Amino acid sequence: MTPLATHLTTFLREYLPRVRACSAHTCEAYAYSFQLLLCFAAKQYDTSPSALILEQLDVSLILAFLEHMETVRGNSASTRNARLAAFKAFAHFIEYRNPSAIDQVRRILAIPAKKTDEALVDYLNRQELQTLLDAPNPRTRSGTRDRAMLHICFAAGLRVSELIGLRLDNVRMHPQASIRVLGKGRRERVLPLWKETTKAIRAWLAVRGQSPAPELFLNAQGNPLTRSGFEYILAKHTKTAVTVCPSIASKRVSPHVLRHTCAMHTLQATHDVRKVALWLGHASMKSTEAYLRADPTEKLDALEAGVAPRLRRGQFQAPDKLVAMLHSS
Repeated sequence: MTPLATHLTTFLREYLPRVRACSAHTCEAYAYSFQLLLCFAAKQYDTSPSALILEQLDVSLILAFLEHMETVRGNSASTRNARLAAFKAFAHFIEYRNPSAIDQVRRILAIPAKKTDEALVDYLNRQELQTLLDAPNPRTRSGTRDRAMLHICFAAGLRVSELIGLRLDNVRMHPQASIRVLGKGRRERVLPLWKETTKAIRAWLAVRGQSPAPELFLNAQGNPLTRSGFEYILAKHTKTAVTVCPSIASKRVSPHVLRHTCAMHTLQATHDVRKVALWLGHASMKSTEAYLRADPTEKLDALEAGVAPRLRRGQFQAPDKLVAMLHSS
């Protein structure tokens, strides 16, 4: 019997952050996935989570847990696949640490992910975006900060983790205003900034004040801004923007919607999906193809380039009354 706690602790605290160089958000998501799985397994085996052994973490348990997620917890297939990805990453880790579990590992890795619907991305049009950017009050310190955050989040197409992780030394004002972003997969990119965005950042730096925290954006207590903090700020300003532009109410404005908005506006301006992928820091063009499906202008170009087929002229003939009566009987 192999204790599970030792391997899982090493996986979460050493392997993911140090060997794989995963972000703190990824480590937290994987830890939460195993928290749910171990609590479920403890009930199944009538024991405590710390007493579970590696051999009990088999395919039947994982499949039962994934079924429990969808039927009892009401999670979507996408969430199911995310939890499964965490378990498979742990299986790869165990494969080299405990060769005797190779058969168990291969069975876990063979669990297929579920097909999910690929919905069109949500984004704001130009009027809705401008209304949201104008929602913060620039006469207050918090409003100056919020306006700078919204501007840079849209202009650079930042993920939330990239926004709250921005440091003061990542921002350059001379000779060309730009930011250095550490993105997903530890990939860095440098993005130039518009004059409006640069102006908003300068205004925030003027009132930011001295703080030992190296992050660019701080909360009211002078600590680094958190993910939930930015989500709260965005929701607050979205409510304000709805009173000016009611069409925003029909859209779910999340931090990632600002990233989608940046991508869609860049695509419509450049008509080059490669530039969108470069701007957003995508590792694969497959991630960027979602914006092509959501952009109607690309379809309009294809429609105008083609010639609609002609319809053959015909003459309508009324059906025979007796046959119609027999057909309806």
